[in-house]
Amino acid sequence: MTILDKIIQAKRLEVDALKKFSTIAMLEKTEMFQRQTNSLEAALLVENSSGIIAEYKRKSPSKGIINGVSSIQEVTEGYLKAGVAAQSILTDTDFFGGMNEDLLTARNINTSVPILRKDFIVDEFQIVESKALGADVILLIAACLTKEELKSFGALAKNLGLSVLYEVHTQEELDKIELDNKIIGINNRNLKTFEVDLEHSIQLASQIPSSCIKVSESGISNPQTILDLKQHGFKGFLIGENFMKTANPGLACTDFIQQLR
Repeated sequence: MTILDKIIQAKRLEVDALKKFSTIAMLEKTEMFQRQTNSLEAALLVENSSGIIAEYKRKSPSKGIINGVSSIQEVTEGYLKAGVAAQSILTDTDFFGGMNEDLLTARNINTSVPILRKDFIVDEFQIVESKALGADVILLIAACLTKEELKSFGALAKNLGLSVLYEVHTQEELDKIELDNKIIGINNRNLKTFEVDLEHSIQLASQIPSSCIKVSESGISNPQTILDLKQHGFKGFLIGENFMKTANPGLACTDFIQQLR
């Protein structure tokens, strides 16, 4: 069983347990559910966008503890000051040390920049929950969803006003998605082995039509890499560990973005 298999197995059990205490009707009545969402598409395409989707991540299965000190408050404020295009927040607890409260806290601080709820979506309930938590964007990972689920989950998210980042790692996963005006994230990290290959984004990018917005995810640590990826049509760059492993993620993000100007 791969790491991804273990995560998905645990996530299904987690969602089943959660649905015993909460309902979609309850989520739809929350204050956050009523808010107008911020568009990830617009944030990535606006003139002079940094393209950086900066992540708040405490730990990972491959690295262990990355940053157990920096609070969501200080990191969110730092990222906003740095000029990020969007913010990503891991809410998975068991494997990444995140929590839903992180997203709620960030949302109260950050009202204008899109927030991606980074989690493993396996049920429509989680999509409605994401809206209720204040997310603007959800992640749909092709490796753990069927073609039909990717289509139906994406449609539900769109109906709720949420942007969708479709994540792929292989051509087979890309083939599951109806490639028309989508935001496609190419994960440089193989979720089955957690090995990183930055050249992977460039190789797969040529198979994505120009109507899509291309996002490179994982393993980016050098501003020059961003400049190189832009030459291949990438508009977004999801970066977490590179900032979070420092004593001051916000400052690290600021320095990184300044080198792109």
